[in-house]
Amino acid sequence: MSYTLLDLVIVCFAAVAAGFINAIAGGGTLVTFPVLTAIGMPAVAANVTNTIGLCSGILGGVYAQRHDFESQKKRLFKILPVSIVGGIAGALILLNTNESSFRTIIPYLILLATIILALQVPVRNWVALRTSMAHSGRLNAAAMYLFIFLAAIYGGYFGAGLGVILMAILGLVINESLTKLNVLKQAISFSVNIAASVYFLFSGKVDWLIAGVIAIGAISGGYIGGKLAGKINPTFLRTIVIVIGLAVSLYYFIY
Repeated sequence: MSYTLLDLVIVCFAAVAAGFINAIAGGGTLVTFPVLTAIGMPAVAANVTNTIGLCSGILGGVYAQRHDFESQKKRLFKILPVSIVGGIAGALILLNTNESSFRTIIPYLILLATIILALQVPVRNWVALRTSMAHSGRLNAAAMYLFIFLAAIYGGYFGAGLGVILMAILGLVINESLTKLNVLKQAISFSVNIAASVYFLFSGKVDWLIAGVIAIGAISGGYIGGKLAGKINPTFLRTIVIVIGLAVSLYYFIY
């Protein structure tokens, strides 16, 4: 596809906003994906390109926590293969979904992601409560891998809100501090997105110009968000993203 300079500027600003939002509250995909379809990209290609472009922002978060991974190395060796396979499976399902079918389910995916984002604080508070208590009745390892695998499939297919889903799963199955669970969540999210992105590289669906613009914008926005994280109310920003998500899903339902 060919794009005007205005299209590229709009995508860049959307990516900066997404990186900024992801650094503080989460939900940046709800900004970039609709913009890509609005400039004329087919929905599947927009999702694929968006996933690859936003990977740079996730990489930044993983790099920032690189020293914390040592304590979770044993768990990561067991969980990451499941996450990678799930991410590839989600990507495979996406690439075998025709354009019209994917456009049909887009409003449901965006609405689901918006609801997940709205539940982010309650989920985090619930996880914090569980990790602060000695409790039994945790799910066995097989159940943990199954839930992570299903979450990874969703992440490879669409991905918005994946971090919230993973925090809920990890809080249910692992008795660790919130900080350590967040490390696991970041690593799993990164592996899912990288696995899906690598698979997408050979799909012929990636618009590399747009992916590059998103990557640059997301890195810039993530940096700005990191600098301003303590000065901006994440609840306010999350509310804005939720409103955007509801409006976008309504638009797709109508049109």
